[in-house]
Amino acid sequence: MYQDEKLVCEDCGAEFIFTAGEQEFYAEKGLVNKPKRCPECRKKRRQNNRKRRKMYDAVCSKCGAQTQVPFKPIPGKEVYCKDCFSKEIAE
Repeated sequence: MYQDEKLVCEDCGAEFIFTAGEQEFYAEKGLVNKPKRCPECRKKRRQNNRKRRKMYDAVCSKCGAQTQVPFKPIPGKEVYCKDCFSKEIAE
């Protein structure tokens, strides 16, 4: 039913293959648009979007250290620094 298709990346201009398996996956997920970027440019774009995430200053509820978190802290809710969060999960 599906056949491999050559597409051109809108970012770098390279040709890439939109495989039959990828097309089937897109159809199963209800995605109707073909990818506009090659796999390498998609990966770079995801990484850049993560870097732009707004960070909020907070104080760790456990050790009192200054930290930053990727969500707006809510007064009365506990917030942990990376170290305390890791310890909390391990317990």
